[in-house]
Amino acid sequence: MATMGKQDVLQQAKDANVQFIRMWFTDILGTLKSFAITVEELEDALDGGMGFDGSSITGYQDIEESDMIAMPDPSTFKVIPWSPQEEPTARMICDVQTTDGDPYVGDPRHILRRALERANEMGFDTFNCGPELEFFYFKDSSGTEPLDYGGYFDLTTLDAATALRRETVQSLQQLGIRVEYSHHEVGISQHEIDLRFDDAMTMADKVMTYKTVVKEIATRHGVYATFMPKPLIDQNGSGMHTHQSLFSNGKNAFFDADSEHYLSDEAKAFIAGQLRHARELSIIFAQHVNSYKRLVPGYEAPVYIAWSRRNRSALVRVPGFHPGQEKATRMELRCPDPSANIYLCFAALLHAGLEGIEKGYELPEPMERNLYNLSVEERDKMGIQSLPADLGEAIKEAENSELLHKALGEHTYSRLLELKREEFEDYRIQVTPYELEKFLPVL
Repeated sequence: MATMGKQDVLQQAKDANVQFIRMWFTDILGTLKSFAITVEELEDALDGGMGFDGSSITGYQDIEESDMIAMPDPSTFKVIPWSPQEEPTARMICDVQTTDGDPYVGDPRHILRRALERANEMGFDTFNCGPELEFFYFKDSSGTEPLDYGGYFDLTTLDAATALRRETVQSLQQLGIRVEYSHHEVGISQHEIDLRFDDAMTMADKVMTYKTVVKEIATRHGVYATFMPKPLIDQNGSGMHTHQSLFSNGKNAFFDADSEHYLSDEAKAFIAGQLRHARELSIIFAQHVNSYKRLVPGYEAPVYIAWSRRNRSALVRVPGFHPGQEKATRMELRCPDPSANIYLCFAALLHAGLEGIEKGYELPEPMERNLYNLSVEERDKMGIQSLPADLGEAIKEAENSELLHKALGEHTYSRLLELKREEFEDYRIQVTPYELEKFLPVL
């Protein structure tokens, strides 16, 4: 598909009678930020970007050097489906730059671009990602009253959210985002819409759009959609299983017809890299205190650092190979959740995999047993480690991680740690209803 240039954007805006353009970019935690410009400013914005104050954006600059430029990427120009039809609003995703026009080191999109450059230098021109983001629908944002009591793949009158999902899928398609599946998930009122895989940068932009669309359509129907990893104590949390593969000149670098499991040496080393560095990357793919409530045994979320072909209790699953499907050979990392900053998540995962390839990491044997059923002693004996038990442990791992420092760069690495320490400290000093119920009557 030909990429859009400046003239294409101006023409499209004119043809659709667009009045406003929302400029989108992302803060360090992955929250979408946006400001609007009028169509009269569009040409200037495409030429030189639009200035904004970066000091109020989480994880960005301090006040002394806070002037930033949002430089729109013309290829991301899309009319927003739910804006007024007569005078629609469009959106463009921006790269954040300094006033000198250099990429801003704290821009998550720039951090992913740097990871992709490393892959390029190693001979891989495409990093394909296919994340599966789950979410819950609730009556409103102040509680967790579900919309339905449906179960996995249910199609019943209980699944009140079918119309919501349908409208969401239609909006995504209008935004040029291909959807593979949409279905009810295991948890009550839990849903999943899977996007067709794409290269990492395009996919990260799509994920930001997808999360916005899901929430927007829910709001329009008077309900609330959340990507919080674990809102309900007795239900599965929401994950973001992430399928990944590397390509060189249109060929899947992960496929080897002569190898056991059909995995090339690069694929094995890439998977080994993600397994070896999983604990120190937890702060990225499970970034909130609530993320660790999902990563507990027994709720379909993987905790144990191992890989497998069939076993969904392992951190990495390698889907079986079907003849003629060489391009589909891939790994699936099952620990990320949808609250992650998608740009930083893809960047960190890519760096970990490339580290494995560069240093020739050995892939351990696959674990085909259900790891939840092993005792602590059995797991120790087999050398199977677990992910951090909480954000505090994840912070300690991240503090000693050269890989994370390299992946994020000094600015974002230190800002992120600072923010996460604050979050964990704030959480640690809370007194919860659980504690009052358990201890107040007896102590």
